[in-house]
Amino acid sequence: MPLMPLTQLLCPLDQSALLQDGNTWRCESNHCFDIAKQGYVNLLPVQNKKSLDPGDSREMITARRDFLNSGVYQPLAEALANTVDTLCDGRQQLAILDAGCGEGYYLNTVCEHLLKSGVELTATGLDISKWAVRSCKSRNAELNGLVASNRQIPLPDHSQDIVLCTFGFPVYSEFKRLLKPNGHIVMADPGPEHLIELRKAIYETVRRNPATDISAALEDNWHLSLSDNVQFTTPVLNAAQFEQLLVMTPHLYRASREGRERAAQLQDIALSADVFIRVISKA
Repeated sequence: MPLMPLTQLLCPLDQSALLQDGNTWRCESNHCFDIAKQGYVNLLPVQNKKSLDPGDSREMITARRDFLNSGVYQPLAEALANTVDTLCDGRQQLAILDAGCGEGYYLNTVCEHLLKSGVELTATGLDISKWAVRSCKSRNAELNGLVASNRQIPLPDHSQDIVLCTFGFPVYSEFKRLLKPNGHIVMADPGPEHLIELRKAIYETVRRNPATDISAALEDNWHLSLSDNVQFTTPVLNAAQFEQLLVMTPHLYRASREGRERAAQLQDIALSADVFIRVISKA
């Protein structure tokens, strides 16, 4: 069964309904947003941009695409897909948003699993980086693609069953606004040992920080309904994969010159993956 297209968006200028009119989304105030040739729509107003090209760069997205396509993080993608499968078991219609979709690897894997059950699925990848959304659409043209910020998500209230946020920047008030009464926020964040071998090479002092604090989300009858720690060892990575990993993560940009030089010498080493998957649900 094919993925379903979006039928309504919200205008980022006045929050009224946007309806599709050919290759344009238009609101009653006649604000218009054209669909790009790659199939996505840019709903990030110029006044909301902090730079000319916000979010991950084209170089970072290309590196992440190539690294993830190698299957190194497949165990994590499968764990996320299985989590969403369990949450949505028995539903005939589903809408899922990946808030900070990157190049679409995790969202596409989740969709592949869900579609096996014959569900009618609407899946949307949202990212502030146009390069990310372009890559997401390139991975699977049936995924809906939105360039927008998690601070102002251009989707109607109570329109989503799942909001997925993988290594992203959650805005819980927006996520909760979007979710249907039985919806869930599914998050994946690095654990203390994630990529520890790489971080030891880069930094003089390595901090094993706990998972991202989610206490701000646990209010108004929202609770942590699932917490799972996914740990595995990657295959041995070659020099090209290490370079891709460095470019796609913030470590390269935080490291000293000496740390970058040490990291550039890494190859033929397996890395530790340590990721927390947590589900936030309404009581």
